[in-house]
Amino acid sequence: MWLELQIFGFRALWSPYFFTFVLGLSFLYYIFTGPYRHKIGGANVDKPTVKQQVQFYTAMIILYIVKGSPVDLLSHIMLTFHMTQMALLYLAVPILVIKSLPKWLWEKIIYQPFIFPVLNFLTKPIIAILLFNGLFSLYHIPPVFDFTKSSIVAHTISTLILLFAAFIMFMPVMSPVKEFDRLKPLVKIFYVFGNAVLITPACALIIFADVPLYEAYTAHGAWIQALSLCVPGDVLIGLPSQLSGPEMFSPLSLLDDQQLGGIIMKIIQEITYFIILTQIFYAWFSADKLKTDPVPTDAPESQ
Repeated sequence: MWLELQIFGFRALWSPYFFTFVLGLSFLYYIFTGPYRHKIGGANVDKPTVKQQVQFYTAMIILYIVKGSPVDLLSHIMLTFHMTQMALLYLAVPILVIKSLPKWLWEKIIYQPFIFPVLNFLTKPIIAILLFNGLFSLYHIPPVFDFTKSSIVAHTISTLILLFAAFIMFMPVMSPVKEFDRLKPLVKIFYVFGNAVLITPACALIIFADVPLYEAYTAHGAWIQALSLCVPGDVLIGLPSQLSGPEMFSPLSLLDDQQLGGIIMKIIQEITYFIILTQIFYAWFSADKLKTDPVPTDAPESQ
C-alpha cells in the first residue's frame, strides 16, 4: 500500500503546512506557559508540571498524525482510517489538552465576559452530552457525510464544530475550573455511561449495514472529490486515469472496511471511557478515604 500512496506526492502524505501549524501551537504553549506566563497569569503562577507538558505535546503529536501524516490521506481512501482518525481526534486530543493546560490559564480563558456565559450554558451535562453525540450521529448520516467530503469548507467547518463539541462534552467530568465541575462522582459515572450509549447508534449503523453506505468511498467521482481535500489540485489533475477507486489501495472489500471502521471507533471509545471511569473511581475513593476518621493509634488507658 505504501508504494501506491507515493503517487500522491510529499505534500499529500506529510502536510508540511499543517506540520508548521502544529509546531506553532507547541511553541505558543511553551512560551505562554513558560517564559511569558507571568505576563498572562500574574506573578505567582507556576509552570505546567512535567506530566502536563507531556500530555500537551502528546496531543500535538496525535493531532499531526491524524490530520497531517499519511493517516489523513488514508482516511479519504478507507473508512477504517477515517474512524480511527475521528476516535483519536475527538476523544484523545480533547482529554489531553484539557488536562495539559494549567488551571490559571484555563481561568484566564474561561472567565472572559464573552466566553464564560456561553461555556456555562453549553457545559450543562444534558446539553454537553447531547451536543457532541447528536452532531456525531448527524455527521455519519450518509448524505451529510458525503456532503462534508465534497467541500473543503464544509469539511473544515464540520471538523472544527465536532472538535469544539468534544471539548464541551468532556468538561463536566474533568473541568479544571470549579464552576464547571458540577457533578458528583456517581453522576459522572452515569454521564460517561450515557456517552457510551449515545454514540452506539452511529457505530451500529456503520457496523451492521449490509451495503456500503458512503458515496465518498464507493462512487468514483465522489471519491476523487474527497481526495481533493488533502491532495493538491495540481497533483490530482494528472491522476484520475491511474485511479480505479479506493479498492486499489485497500486489502479489504468496501463492506469489510466499513464494518472494521465502526468496530475500531467503538473499541477506542470504550477504552477511553474505561480510563475516564477508572480515574473517577480513584478520585472518589481517595476523597472518601480522606473523610474517614483516622483510627486511634493508642489504645485508651484502662482505669
